[in-house]
Amino acid sequence: MLSIPATPSSLLLSLHSGNDTLSLPGFLSNRHSFSRVSKNFEPNTPNSRFCKITCRLAKAKETISTTNPDSLIKEPHKYFDQVIITVRSGDGGHGSILNMPNQRNNNNGSKGKQEKKSRNKSSYKRDFHGSLILPLGGHGGDVVIYADEGKDSLLELHSKSRFNAKRGGNVDAMGVLTSQLHNGFAAPTLRIPVPVGTVVKRKRGTLLADLAQPGDEILVARGGQGGISLIEAPEHRKKRLMTLTTNVMRDDSDKVLILGQSGEEVSLELILRVVADVGLVGLPNAGKSTLLAAITLAKPDIADYPFTTLMPNLGRLNGDPALGAGMYSSEATLADLPGLIEGAHLGKGLGRNFLRHLRRTRVLVHVVDAAAEDPVNDYRTVKEELRMYNPEYLERPYVVVLNKIDLPEGRDRLPSLTEEILRIGCDEVPSEPKMTSKDAVHSFSTEDGNADKLPSQITNEDKKDKELEDYPRPLAVVGVSVLKGIRVNEMLKEIRAALRKCRDSREALEPRMKTVRAM
Repeated sequence: MLSIPATPSSLLLSLHSGNDTLSLPGFLSNRHSFSRVSKNFEPNTPNSRFCKITCRLAKAKETISTTNPDSLIKEPHKYFDQVIITVRSGDGGHGSILNMPNQRNNNNGSKGKQEKKSRNKSSYKRDFHGSLILPLGGHGGDVVIYADEGKDSLLELHSKSRFNAKRGGNVDAMGVLTSQLHNGFAAPTLRIPVPVGTVVKRKRGTLLADLAQPGDEILVARGGQGGISLIEAPEHRKKRLMTLTTNVMRDDSDKVLILGQSGEEVSLELILRVVADVGLVGLPNAGKSTLLAAITLAKPDIADYPFTTLMPNLGRLNGDPALGAGMYSSEATLADLPGLIEGAHLGKGLGRNFLRHLRRTRVLVHVVDAAAEDPVNDYRTVKEELRMYNPEYLERPYVVVLNKIDLPEGRDRLPSLTEEILRIGCDEVPSEPKMTSKDAVHSFSTEDGNADKLPSQITNEDKKDKELEDYPRPLAVVGVSVLKGIRVNEMLKEIRAALRKCRDSREALEPRMKTVRAM
């Protein structure tokens, strides 16, 4: 609260805080000293008037600090798939200002002088036009981001979020043009490894690249060009030197040409989307991690409490033995995602941001606990969360796995559960999503939530208003007991059949896509 007493000759500004008052006497006079008085201060001037002003306290804006290392250890699932880094390429090396060597007169006669001139003239480096080649500053280091199979998360980039490439070398000269001069050394390229499946974007900007294959790379910052070298000569010799080279310094303003160019600095957003063919979704403790460990060599954490899986786990499914030699080309990668609960779109549980990892999958496997209290409602809950995140996920081929049928609760109601789940949906045959090149670029330029949709889906109001019954039915509903090994082979048969349908539809679309690209 501010108290401003007004007097004919002076003004006293006092600020009340707690039990004390900070006052500024002589506000309108030449005195600018502060004095501390008690809260019972009363001015002696009888004509004093006080104005009370109530002010809000403005909190200073806190600077955004880097990620706490302890948080990376305790909560890695919050940071493993997204990071913002800053990269800077190297500056170019500087050139040099050179002087032509002095050619002093000697007593050896004119013949010896001409021989020396011709020898010096021929020793300089020249191009095919006969012009002198002057040394250049070294090129600054570029910055390249590449996909490395040995990386599985972006956690390492949180501890070091800034990368600087080295600058180019300067021209090593003592100011005299000689034949031994060489260009400045070029700086090495700074290569930053990221996991396969990383999407590189400008910070809150456009898509730069999708590193979906091992070895894919992109140049994100180009190093600066090195400066040139100039020859400094007196006025009477400049005209003659111009016949030898154009790099003759005319005045002092040309000195900026010897400076190397500055490198580029850019902030990038890296988003990891795991590369998998099949995505396992379901409520916590439905048995997704157990299923992954049973049919692949993966070893995820398995426990009897919810949210055991905090980050996607990947496993490799062997090919179909019925294809003979073609079984090796029919192998697939499975991704076990964290459990979804009702209200995940509101941030409950682990949220739903990890659903971005379903972007590259071709087939979904809904794992439902058949021994739960209401398995059909659990199935609807997961489908509703998928619909609210991206309706396109529900149009992909999927298989429903009713797990834990070894328990009496699941075994007794398996036929009724299968019938009820098959009734949810329409008769439309699901197929692998058709995506044009424009849709593919747009899909990576947006992130999370409803922005995850493709342009064709955003403009289609019918898809927004669809209910669960309007989406295709599952290709199959299989009751299994992963822990006991009951009917696991039947489940694998249905998953491989779904993958085979996706592969056939994709091969049928390839000629059509080639025709569109040719047009």
